[in-house]
Amino acid sequence: MRIGKAAAAAGTTPRALRLYEACGLLRPPPRTAAGQREYGTAEVARVRVIRNLLALGLTLNDLSRRAHRLDMLVPDQPSTSCGGGPGEFSDVVADRLAALDAEIARLTRLRQSLADAATRHDG
Repeated sequence: MRIGKAAAAAGTTPRALRLYEACGLLRPPPRTAAGQREYGTAEVARVRVIRNLLALGLTLNDLSRRAHRLDMLVPDQPSTSCGGGPGEFSDVVADRLAALDAEIARLTRLRQSLADAATRHDG
């Protein structure tokens, strides 16, 4: 299927597919004689996994660190690589959790500072 149809099937845009390809998250798809990208159902499933992981707060950089293992997370898709498993993402997840915890702490301090300033101003 062409890029527009593949993007719609994955719930994203053609621009996002090109970005995922540029970041190494998608392998360059075969092209038609006219040079248009041709995606299959496996690529659409992989894009859905990418989108789900991004929605969980992982970044493109996080995913790029384990792009070679993304197919292992595609439901009903036999992996072509051997060894490893979804646990291989644990270091990426741990790093992202640490970053989120640091950001939550920073925002909590910022909120408290603003609340303190508002209380001083009202008093």
